[in-house]
Amino acid sequence: MTVATGTPIATTYQLRLIIAGSTIRSREAVQNLRRMCLDHLSEQSDVEVIDIYQQPALAAKYDVVAAPTLVRLLPLPVRRIIGDLSQTDRVLRALDVGAFAPAVSP
Repeated sequence: MTVATGTPIATTYQLRLIIAGSTIRSREAVQNLRRMCLDHLSEQSDVEVIDIYQQPALAAKYDVVAAPTLVRLLPLPVRRIIGDLSQTDRVLRALDVGAFAPAVSP
């Protein structure tokens, strides 16, 4: 995205990772998300990890029916990715991150 002057605008990704306790899948999802953010989003991410065992109301707030689930709140539209996030390229494509974003046809 650019402004009228042609200056690129950095996209900020607001992400919520919903986990269920400290299961292996939950820990893997947290590790995978941290690695993706460091490698591909640098300073462009606002990440919060939410354990639905400790905050069950937030599962309903974010419309989560399975854990772990990554919810991208911004940029719109909201997207949800279920699983341990181990398939980095697929997750980044689903999040529309940089070079991994799907091509747009004219």
